[in-house]
Amino acid sequence: MLVRVGRQIQEVSRPLTRGGLGSSVIRFVLVGGIAAAAAIGYAALRIWEQGERDERGPADAIVVMGAAQYDGRPSPVFAARIDHAIDLYRAGVAPRLVATGGKAEGDRTTEAATARAYAIERGVPADDILLEDRSRTTLESVRGVADVLDDAGLHSAVFVSDRTHMLRVLRMASDAGIRAWGSPTRTSPLERDPLARADALGHELGALAAYFLTGGSR
Repeated sequence: MLVRVGRQIQEVSRPLTRGGLGSSVIRFVLVGGIAAAAAIGYAALRIWEQGERDERGPADAIVVMGAAQYDGRPSPVFAARIDHAIDLYRAGVAPRLVATGGKAEGDRTTEAATARAYAIERGVPADDILLEDRSRTTLESVRGVADVLDDAGLHSAVFVSDRTHMLRVLRMASDAGIRAWGSPTRTSPLERDPLARADALGHELGALAAYFLTGGSR
């Protein structure tokens, strides 16, 4: 809009109309929503792709990620992980097992000790089992495993966990300096429960976001 002041003509900016501002906000929200949906979709695809891969091969150790245990008895999910790790050990994938996981408040034993006892009962020599028994999160477990491997002069590992868990585990292992591959268990009860798998996927999406944004774990 032009305003005449004396002999001069000045240009005065027009205020934004409510309609124009509202449209800009709507566009911003839509673009942000599309970007967020694309990021979530890509992450979900990467989780699924890694969970479909079995990268078993010669390594220094097989690492079984901890899960719930009940006074020394592994939960069905945990037992499935340990069984798979034992199968890999028997197949000669690696000469050592690393059991991981600490204990929650009130527990009398650790996840790692539970896995060790379970494996020994099934014929794995006690001398072939190493323990990381202080962690309460995936990140703590992986960093603890890195220390255990380093102390034993080992450098590479095949990690065992559920399919939805593998991408996060392997990314953390790589960041911790471990040459790592994944061999997910396919006998977990989660495989037979679509709702449980969907819940696990949702958890992993949130946990991956937390790790990438803050370097933390959940």
